[in-house]
Amino acid sequence: MPMKKQPAGVPASALIDERIAELGDWRGEALARMRRLIHEADPGVVEEWKWGGPVWSHDGVICTGESYKAAVKLTFAKGASLPDPARVFNASLEGATRRAIDIHAGEQVDARAFKALFRAAVAHNQAGRAAAPRRAR
Repeated sequence: MPMKKQPAGVPASALIDERIAELGDWRGEALARMRRLIHEADPGVVEEWKWGGPVWSHDGVICTGESYKAAVKLTFAKGASLPDPARVFNASLEGATRRAIDIHAGEQVDARAFKALFRAAVAHNQAGRAAAPRRAR
């Protein structure tokens, strides 16, 4: 994708809309669906544009959304620390920190399981934030 850096004054949500539109195929549809599920799972999620693509955060980065020729990938920053009883993660399983979900043409991620995973990631970030020592001013 051509867009690398977020232009000043352009909201991340507009850049994500643009990315979805420019994909224009099943990848755009998959990214749009996952974005909807993210907002359903956590209405307080913050959309950002980092590293040349969409990022969803809540008390820290939750996941990034990348698009490739053969897949849309959602990479969870702290995925290795999350419970995944429904086995939603299907990529980067050997990593010590991250886990990912690769979505290929014609595939659908289970909405209920994905939202539970996303909420677990938010809870993990919030627990880490609460446990972090406060800095003296």
